[in-house]
Amino acid sequence: MEKQEFTPEDKLHNYLGIELNIQTWNLLGQKKRTNDDNIRMIQFAKGSLFHWERSPVWEPINTQRGEWMLSHVYAVLEKGELALTHAEKCLELTRKHGFDGFDLAYAYECMARALACLGKTKEYTKFYDLAESFGNKIEGEEDKKIFLSDLKSQPWFGAKK
Repeated sequence: MEKQEFTPEDKLHNYLGIELNIQTWNLLGQKKRTNDDNIRMIQFAKGSLFHWERSPVWEPINTQRGEWMLSHVYAVLEKGELALTHAEKCLELTRKHGFDGFDLAYAYECMARALACLGKTKEYTKFYDLAESFGNKIEGEEDKKIFLSDLKSQPWFGAKK
């Protein structure tokens, strides 16, 4: 098998996809964010997806996870319509490519969180239950632990389970 050579631009896209994802997580982890931090967080999440889709090692799962990240960021910022738009894209990609396990559970989680943000209780409950059910079926114990911890984390906008 011939080794693929990457151009400097290829390497830059790959690096920025990863780095902007890390910076998004760093901002999500802050207890107090300024409005400028929130704007940066959105830009970082969008930028990460943009660069991942141009990376030479891109796979459809990168886009699915990028859509999840955008949905999550918008939900955390209480921008429900945008959170739902990206959650729907995430779920569509999940179904189209047959992703299961960890990624399917997260697709349902982001749908539930976006719907909770919008106060759509009936729809929220359906997707939360699916997320929890599929999360409990994740094979890797560490992945399952991470998912179930994320599922229990806020914000859920007063939605009860």
